Amino acid sequence: MLATTCDAKPLRIIAFGDSLTSGYLLPAQASFPSKLEKVLKERGWDVEIINAGVSGDTTSGGLERLEWTISEGADGFILELGANDMLRGLEPKLVRQNLDAILKNLEARKITVLLAGMLASPTFGTSYRTNFDRIYPELAAQYKARLYPFFLEGVMGDSSLVMADGLHPNANGIDKIVSGILPSVEAMLKDIKR
Repeated sequence: MLATTCDAKPLRIIAFGDSLTSGYLLPAQASFPSKLEKVLKERGWDVEIINAGVSGDTTSGGLERLEWTISEGADGFILELGANDMLRGLEPKLVRQNLDAILKNLEARKITVLLAGMLASPTFGTSYRTNFDRIYPELAAQYKARLYPFFLEGVMGDSSLVMADGLHPNANGIDKIVSGILPSVEAMLKDIKR
């Protein structure tokens, strides 16, 4: 909701993820949370986006640090984890269990969630890809969370939008992610009940 009084607290949104969220090798102001906050404020939202991205994090690591991350409270939560699990070839069943536990915790706290999905690389084969790729839409449906199907939509595969490693978005790639996910984030913000 847009703030209507000058003493209203901004909506506190936690961007919780891995290096894609934290802004790997980018200055702080070029990270996904910083750029998202800037665009939302330009569009009239009174928000604070907390950068809770940890490079190299997996869904297991995210589950372990969830409690202290949300200890100060949150109105909304952008959950972006799973890329490192996939790159390590971890079992989709484990990824689902961890994300399920995170979503269950957030649901119990009545924190509004936007689940940012990930897709498995074609190199992992059809069976792995099928089992991995269905995790996000199925969990979003189960928890009635908003879903942005693929966090790297429009970025992955475009060499002008990623760093030399071919994986991490550069500053222009972050702009593309923010532009793509923005309607989903604004829809999540409208869902928040204060």
